[in-house]
Amino acid sequence: MSLHNKKHPHLEHLLKKASSVSLDNSSKVLILSDLHMGNGGRRDEFRRNAELVKTMLGSYYLPEKYSLVLNGDVEELFKFSLESIVSEWGDFYDLFLKFGQNGFFWKTYGNHDAELLDEKEYRLASSMVESLKFHYGNETLLLFHGHQASVLLWETYPMVSRAIVLFIRYIAKPVGIRNFSTAYNSTRRFAIEKSIYEFSNQAKIVSIIGHTHRPLFESLSKVDFLNFRIEELCRAYPSADSTKRMLIERKIAALKIELDASYKQGKKIGLRSGLYNNITIPSIFNSGCAIGKRGITALEIEGNKIRLVYWYNGKQGRKFISDRDNRPMELASTGFSRVVLNEDSLDYVFSRIRLLA
Repeated sequence: MSLHNKKHPHLEHLLKKASSVSLDNSSKVLILSDLHMGNGGRRDEFRRNAELVKTMLGSYYLPEKYSLVLNGDVEELFKFSLESIVSEWGDFYDLFLKFGQNGFFWKTYGNHDAELLDEKEYRLASSMVESLKFHYGNETLLLFHGHQASVLLWETYPMVSRAIVLFIRYIAKPVGIRNFSTAYNSTRRFAIEKSIYEFSNQAKIVSIIGHTHRPLFESLSKVDFLNFRIEELCRAYPSADSTKRMLIERKIAALKIELDASYKQGKKIGLRSGLYNNITIPSIFNSGCAIGKRGITALEIEGNKIRLVYWYNGKQGRKFISDRDNRPMELASTGFSRVVLNEDSLDYVFSRIRLLA
């Protein structure tokens, strides 16, 4: 595919050289990003959800015959050495590799674990690529971490990576400086998403990224999605009978509470909308991250469906109010639960892209 894309040459390069995987109606794929595995100490952000990650992978996705893609920043090499990470979390590498028996296991690299390209003894070396290309019929889903959308980072990484690692490992993190990361800067985060969104629309593909730690489904942020659902329900209300109207009223009331909470949280982090133009085109998805304070978000592809899911400790996590019958499912007696936040048909997604992009 030749895009002749002068504005996004780095992303076009990723699309052209991506390793290819074919999907069919029997395909089941889990996409997880931004684990940021460390040395198990207090500065290791992965430590909080490590048991949850191990349980969901080993007790749900592996027996359910899912393939696995780890979409970048699996190891936190800005803060820790690979040796210390492997020493603490070595059993996770065995677990990751087992997914190859279900179909495939791939790992893309992000800006925090790109150093592993030079590690010949790295256990996941044979599975590591910069980008993956899923073929769904005649359509394409491109998986890459997302830092490549930053031209400055792409072009200067070989020269400045060692300085970045030293600064973050020995100065920034110990004293609590956080805003160097795209995940903590709403302006940079939005700029990266917008760049990938524009590229995906021009190429008429779906891009699946991580990097920003912000879950996106069909190019919608959580705030956008809640507004969209409220609008849908408002439109359905006039033609509904009295019973359905009562149900719609309850759903809207619950969604308004969640929307208010999202706006309050957004003010703390610098709320930016996920809408990049007047008509939202579902060309960018983001699996979020595995180091959330309340749990983990991930993307699943099953046959012709794509879904955003959330895993959390059922005893401590907040209660979910759903208007799509996506009630939490507890995984046996583990105490961990999975809830589907959003789901749609890939055929619908690509139809919108073809018609609107």
